[in-house]
Amino acid sequence: MNRALGAAAIMAVLASGCASRGAVHRLQSELDRLRTEMSELRSAQDTTSRDVTRARNDLAALDARLAEAQAGARSVAEEIARLSARADAAAATIGETRTRVEQLAAPTPARPSVPAEALHPAPAAERRGEPEQAYAAALATFRAREHGQAVLDFLDFITKYPKHPLAANAQYWIGEAYYVQRDYRQALVEFQKVLEHGERKAADALLKVGLCYVNLRDTSHARQAWMRVINEHPRTDAADKARAFLRSYAARRP
Repeated sequence: MNRALGAAAIMAVLASGCASRGAVHRLQSELDRLRTEMSELRSAQDTTSRDVTRARNDLAALDARLAEAQAGARSVAEEIARLSARADAAAATIGETRTRVEQLAAPTPARPSVPAEALHPAPAAERRGEPEQAYAAALATFRAREHGQAVLDFLDFITKYPKHPLAANAQYWIGEAYYVQRDYRQALVEFQKVLEHGERKAADALLKVGLCYVNLRDTSHARQAWMRVINEHPRTDAADKARAFLRSYAARRP
């Protein structure tokens, strides 16, 4: 508005033909000032445009870094799951081998001769180690990322061998199968079922219960689960991880 009035004043004075030198000088100064302001406004506009472009580029870079970090986290989680599966399979194999060695080392009492037709060694040999083999096969399916089939195989194992020491592990891997597929609500249900099988995998299951709650945006219940790990299983690796998680989420509080 001021610029328009200034320009109008200049035109009016010039049109009247009665402007003094002082008035002309003042009008010229006003015109120069207006030109300077226009130049400054254009410069500010250019600067703002560059800032907006730079901000957009920075935001795009941050989005790319976030996507890369999320992909890396998923890859690490899957690798941890595969390594844990291999460890469980190795533990099962070691346990089976130890049992066989102990059986071989035990003295065999003398027995009376039995007719050959009364002996049935083949079925007994087939039955020996069947649970461990079924468990190892289910783990192999899980490692192959056939998570749906792995769930069915582990469920079949639990149905056939509900009292077997590896039943808790089988239930844990059912939860893990849902977890890696990001079905955190069902994974939570399955990890909680691990607690019904005793203490064998309870600490690891509770740790994962907390992570399920985190992914479900329920950090309060996540902290409760991790506190259970620390209180009920204080000397486990899971307890160390739970303490680290609690410190991490405590630092994020406003």
